[in-house]
Amino acid sequence: MQERFRCLKLSDGVLTKSKDWVVKEVPLSIFINGRHFTTAMISPEMSEEFIIGNLFSERIIGSIQEIESLQIEENTAKIVVKSPLKAIKSKKTIVSGCGGNSSFLDETKLPQIKSNLKIHTNDLLKGVKSILDSDLHRATGGVHIVGLLNTTGKICIVEDIGRHNALDKAIGYGLKRDVSFNETFIACTGRISSEIALKCAAANIPIIASKGATTSLAINIAEKTGLCIVAFVRGRRLNIYTNPERVADQD
Repeated sequence: MQERFRCLKLSDGVLTKSKDWVVKEVPLSIFINGRHFTTAMISPEMSEEFIIGNLFSERIIGSIQEIESLQIEENTAKIVVKSPLKAIKSKKTIVSGCGGNSSFLDETKLPQIKSNLKIHTNDLLKGVKSILDSDLHRATGGVHIVGLLNTTGKICIVEDIGRHNALDKAIGYGLKRDVSFNETFIACTGRISSEIALKCAAANIPIIASKGATTSLAINIAEKTGLCIVAFVRGRRLNIYTNPERVADQD
């Protein structure tokens, strides 16, 4: 996940030769039923979880059972799915930064979250705090962190150069273990953008809480899908932007 590179460091006005840890970024080309679907720039760990989560959150598949085979060799993944027609679209690249692949929003096709989950504010505060203890982030400063959690604790913690990639990996991890997403919530470090909101809604995850900010389109999507967005979760503070009925104060 990291390697050392030479660099020049400035300290007290003096440049000196040094070495620094840098997070790895690798391309992963994904082929579905022989056709190039996408090339993603990701951190190299949990590639299979990323593929499964991405296909699910992009609604190429409706369940993990629709994948007939999945093979990864070096930087190429070959997948066979039962219904490949959904994947027949123009080639695109998922980059490691804002990396969206949703070029437009069809509000008539937005998924609807079905969940009765209600979380106390203290659980959200603890959830975001629980994902921040990252050796990789301390060493490189170059990863986003996503946690898939429920009311009993952490299901998985994922690190990746891209916040979208990290969310897809967490979703893929849950799919491989038959996790009931309607009973989970996401804690993360990055901005809650429109694509992040769409991925949560597609996976039927009812709540997302982040140390970072959110966007206007993410709020608009959340209001229409039933997603609860909680942002600026820092210390004992947080902002609830949508569907506040999913959050309760501590007794």
